[in-house]
Amino acid sequence: MSLLDKSLGEIATTIPGATSVFHQYKLDFCCGGHQSLGEALAKKQLSPTQVVEQLQKLLNSGETMMDWRSVPVKQLIEHILERYHQRHRQQLPELCRLARRVEHVHAAANDCPTGLADHLEDMYQELESHMMKEEQILFPMLARGIYPSGPISVMEEEHIQHGDALQKLDALTNNIMLPDGACNTWTALYLGLKELKEDLMNHILLENEILFVEWNTPAQPAEKHMCCGSCQ
Repeated sequence: MSLLDKSLGEIATTIPGATSVFHQYKLDFCCGGHQSLGEALAKKQLSPTQVVEQLQKLLNSGETMMDWRSVPVKQLIEHILERYHQRHRQQLPELCRLARRVEHVHAAANDCPTGLADHLEDMYQELESHMMKEEQILFPMLARGIYPSGPISVMEEEHIQHGDALQKLDALTNNIMLPDGACNTWTALYLGLKELKEDLMNHILLENEILFVEWNTPAQPAEKHMCCGSCQ
């Protein structure tokens, strides 16, 4: 199968370094991971030649990446909890603090990211609620080999909302581009925002493309829908 026919999610989870290429061309591989590479490039009116060449070079490099489909679901869940849930809880409070400082000191600047701190606060609240529902309800079910369509659908819908929040973050920060002469606090803020964006996209990718797909457990009898709290 040609790379152009493969989904962004499949490429991102099988070719080491592919996500860096996707970030470069602003291709959404997490919430939009179901799209084929060809479809995604066509929507952005990008020529496929250079992108395919970069991906093919990565593919031919011989480097390998962790195949999370080859490990028990419990191990993947532990990785997500430690690598992403804990990290987001460290990242967002500090980014909120830095954003408040930048908005206060540079309020008169034309390129000041006005409204960013409030947006990050909203992101933190929404993400914390999302992660708690996963930790308390969905992840324990997945660890037992139960893949409930209701809670999974809710989490996937919330992932789309997180993707929208990242788009708004880009709009508020000129695609997280520092203005000339930015101070150290502003610089630290934007470096942190780039890390948050990459982490959150990779987090969503792992869940949508691997964790939420029933791939290495025996079939389970159907269970009643267990409300995750957001459908009331």
